[in-house]
Order: sequence, then structure tokens, then C-alpha cells
Amino acid sequence: MKLGEGVEQAIHSVAMLAGLSEGGVLSAAAIAEFHGVSTSYLLKHLQAMSGAGILSTVPGPKGGYRLAKSPDRITLLDIVLAVEGPAPAFRCGEIRQRGPNPLPNHYFSKPCTISATMLRAERVYRAELAKTTIADLGVQLAEIDDGAIAARGCAFLEIHERKTAR
Repeated sequence: MKLGEGVEQAIHSVAMLAGLSEGGVLSAAAIAEFHGVSTSYLLKHLQAMSGAGILSTVPGPKGGYRLAKSPDRITLLDIVLAVEGPAPAFRCGEIRQRGPNPLPNHYFSKPCTISATMLRAERVYRAELAKTTIADLGVQLAEIDDGAIAARGCAFLEIHERKTAR
């Protein structure tokens, strides 16, 4: 299974926004700059997450993005679904019913075993993503960071964070 680049960008963006101070926002351009990605591509995913209730937007020249809820209430599954949509990664096209010498329909009364297996795997994958929050990622990062990662983020936020009223 391959998730689009937007998922990685979205998760890192949400993690970064978790570090904002009360009332702070970041512009899409600043988030894109920090991660070295295309602003227009990232903007599409930021808007999708805003529509999903993960992010909130503040309009205007001092506006930007911030979390719409606390980091402990945003799961990786929330982000993946906002960016990739709710459809399962595997979509059975029932190709077993195509080709020469088709079989009678009664052979296809039960779901395709391949499809059923893939959907079971998807449920496990989604359950695992649903267990991990942005807050969890922050704790995991703090355990391995010698201070350099936090310092880099803090220095960037010091320059680019915009202060607004909540």
C-alpha cells in the first residue's frame, strides 16, 4: 500500500501546529517552507484537514492555520482520512467475473476471498492509526530528541508564528 506524499506532509504539519502558543497561527507558506515542500500542494491538504475539523483557519493578512482541537484528540487516522478520503486502499473490481468462459453467478454469491482478506488488513491498519495521536508523537519525539529537533522548531516558530486572538 502506498499513501500519497500529502499524508506525510499533513502529519508533520499538524505536529508542527501542535507547538504553537495560545492564539498563534502559521501561514501555509511558513509550514511549507519549514518542510521544504510546495505551498500549493500543501495548501490542498491543509484545507482538507480544515474541512475535516482537524485544523481551523484564521483569515486575513495575519491569519493562518492552527489546531481545531487538542493534539491528544487528533489521531493519525483522522489525518489520513482527511487527506486520502475514507475509501479503502484496496478496491475489488470483481475481475474474477471477467474474461473468457464466465462461470454462473452462484459462484460469486460470497465476497471475493482476496477482497475480504484485504479489507481485514485495512481494519487492522486503521485501528493502529486510530490508536496514535499527535500528542503521542510528541512524547515519542521528546524521548529521542537531544534538544536539536525542538530547538530547530522553536527557532522557526519564533520567527514565523503569528499571534491572533483565539
